[in-house]
Amino acid sequence: MLQIGLRLHDGEKLPLEELLPITAKKGFKCVHMALGKSLKGVPNGPANLNPGYAGYLKRLFWDNGLDIAVLGNYLNLAHPDSAALRDIQERYYAHIRFAAYLGCAMVGTETGAPNPEYKFCPECRSDQALATFIQNLKPVVRCAEQYGVTVAIEPVAKHIVWNPQRCRTVLDEIGSHNLRVLFDPVNLLSMENLSRRDEVLAQAMELLGPDIAMVHLKDYLPEDAGGQLKAAAPGHGGMDYTAVMRFLKAEKPFIYATLENTSPDNAEACREAMEAAYLQA
Repeated sequence: MLQIGLRLHDGEKLPLEELLPITAKKGFKCVHMALGKSLKGVPNGPANLNPGYAGYLKRLFWDNGLDIAVLGNYLNLAHPDSAALRDIQERYYAHIRFAAYLGCAMVGTETGAPNPEYKFCPECRSDQALATFIQNLKPVVRCAEQYGVTVAIEPVAKHIVWNPQRCRTVLDEIGSHNLRVLFDPVNLLSMENLSRRDEVLAQAMELLGPDIAMVHLKDYLPEDAGGQLKAAAPGHGGMDYTAVMRFLKAEKPFIYATLENTSPDNAEACREAMEAAYLQA
């Protein structure tokens, strides 16, 4: 069975101590936690992430029967400014240490863009951008190896690692057991390849399947938002999850699968829809 979780900043806008019991009561088993979004009132820079803070959070989640599936740190590892890049890498090192203190297996990240704005540009698909991302990711993965934590990269159609082949290249060139894949099927889709959706996702599962460590579940609306699909809550768009659920059922027992783009009003129904899709696959 899937262990379905919630992206924590999609939950009720309440202090964590009040939010976690509600999240558990709705039937969720885990969360995706981005510190800066989920704990806005608490400083979360590299100097702030200490073992005591981690211990407090660990007890709080344990008391509510929730796992922290992944610690999100979605910063641009292809930032062109060297000083900004060093700061970004330091935040990754701090999140990796903090994940180890928390007992959280993964730190999740997307794969950047070669500009300060972290926006899609044609250069995202260049070999140079891919080489830069790999170079800047390597020390982050080495840090993860030291702390026994996994870095999970998430391919996204509008970022540098925009298709399964490029993701496979990153995995093979870095060659670390501590580098895995956070599989978001919808993030691999765009207006450009939507007509080949089933082919794109089948290719992703074939090329990346052994390295998929976690899943994000959301939906899409076929609206052109700058060449991209509009993200929607799971079960509220055009996504067919049959093939993905068959793959998860066959290959990934008890995998963490966190929902995205939900609201407090629909999160429980979205969970039920994804559980039904899994059972029917």
